[in-house]
Amino acid sequence: MRIDAHQHYWKINRGDYGWITPALPVLNRDYLPHDLLPHLGQFNLDKSIVVQAAQTLEETEYLLTLSESTESIAGVVGWLDLDDPDYLIHYLKFSQHPKYVGFRVMIQEMPDARAILQPHIVEALRYFAKEDVPIDLLVMAQQLEPVIELLELVPGLRAVIDHIAKPSIAEGVMEPWKSQMAVIAKHPKLYCKVSGMVTEANHLSWKMGDFTAYVQHILEVIGTERVMFGSDWPVCLLAASYEDVVGIVNESLPGSWTENDKTRLFGLNAKEFYQL
Repeated sequence: MRIDAHQHYWKINRGDYGWITPALPVLNRDYLPHDLLPHLGQFNLDKSIVVQAAQTLEETEYLLTLSESTESIAGVVGWLDLDDPDYLIHYLKFSQHPKYVGFRVMIQEMPDARAILQPHIVEALRYFAKEDVPIDLLVMAQQLEPVIELLELVPGLRAVIDHIAKPSIAEGVMEPWKSQMAVIAKHPKLYCKVSGMVTEANHLSWKMGDFTAYVQHILEVIGTERVMFGSDWPVCLLAASYEDVVGIVNESLPGSWTENDKTRLFGLNAKEFYQL
């Protein structure tokens, strides 16, 4: 099974997506399965993981309903508010759905990333670690220090870093992202999505070579068995086409990579992580 491990669907008139405004005209329209299917077909991708794009329970419910009539959706990564005392009630409800595969923690949206270290958050994540629930972590490079601390407090967490933690590709900055990702990679249940990179580059003048050092560092420290391809479509359209995004990843792979390594990157690792 070949899988795009990170993409989004939305209907603008649902009202969930306050961050999508007319100032982002390429995104300010509906994106639904029929829009993605030609791209999946072009690259022989069988299915995708659709990830929440709004911090609402209602959007997660919408995506789960959408998945019931969409064969190409392998799983839905929803949203939970871990500050809500009823988070476990919502999780247990969602987990009854056969295509619910986990949830995403939006560290990127926290005014202070150290909020992730609050005792009640750590307690919640220890529960999910015990239950082996897959969790996406949306985090930016400048927020990685609290993530390192979190993983020390919850060492068994089955987590995936989205978008290689959004390093400053446009500026060509590697440190401290490089060193911090090497520390994070030591956690054996920590995965990383090779996704969302083009929007961290210069949207108008990026080049293929801008991404190579970042991708190869992730592949080196995380390893071939814990990385997964994600398009971040349609957000990627701010800077590049779906075809460009696939090309960036393929062009950044080491020459030593085998077909088996590519099979893991383009689906098998996602299948294992999300327990499909």
